[in-house]
Amino acid sequence: MMFWALTFPAIDPIAIEIGPFVVRWYALAYITGLLLAWRYCRWLATLPPQHVTLEAFDDFLLWATLGVILGGRFGYILFYKPAAYLENPLEILMIWRGGMSFHGGMLGVFLAMLLFCRRRGLGYFMLADIIGCAAPIGLFLGRIANFINGELYGRAADPESVPWAMVFPGGGPAARHPSQIYEALLEGLLLFVVLFLFVRRGALLRTGMLSGIFMMGYGLARMFVELFREPDQHLGFILPGISMGQVLSLPMLLVGIGLVLWSRRAKA
Repeated sequence: MMFWALTFPAIDPIAIEIGPFVVRWYALAYITGLLLAWRYCRWLATLPPQHVTLEAFDDFLLWATLGVILGGRFGYILFYKPAAYLENPLEILMIWRGGMSFHGGMLGVFLAMLLFCRRRGLGYFMLADIIGCAAPIGLFLGRIANFINGELYGRAADPESVPWAMVFPGGGPAARHPSQIYEALLEGLLLFVVLFLFVRRGALLRTGMLSGIFMMGYGLARMFVELFREPDQHLGFILPGISMGQVLSLPMLLVGIGLVLWSRRAKA
């Protein structure tokens, strides 16, 4: 029996084009993700213990946007292509060409939360536990945008054992894992559901619990999917069989485990 790989669906990366005005799916994913996360945070803020006002989340939206964009961009430059951008510094501004790091965006949002909480006199986890519950929304949409762009595809796969493997435009003739979809389902959908179930069980009342679950869940999901994702061509494996994504996710996993244990002991 002959097995045929799926053909990558040729989706135009430009969602809207009116004359010189162009909106890409990548940009729409960021905008939609931020807006949906903001609305979800406002709903979570109405649940006990209600430490943060709805208006505070309205104000934090701009801070979060700057944290995601600036942190994501500079994180990518620092973690993945420092030499290339030093040689061509003007390309740092060309965000529409891609090049965003989740880990950098996460650090950017962490810094934004620290500054915002200090300015408003809020406890850090009052904000962080709610933000962590909403973050998978943006992760899901961002990975779908990666798939539409045909970027960050997976490693070569045998279509006989992986019937959903597909040939990506920039990935040569080999059929590959659609690792962007794996990430969308694990880092996005599954992690969102897990956090929601913990919210329903009153985890908002346990300081740091939801932040820890988010970091632990993302770290596990990312490290697992990296087993199927093609390493960045200019980096390859940092250590034998270990990618940069796994190296950056390991501290998240460890910090997440520590936060969950701390939260449980503090509650007890």
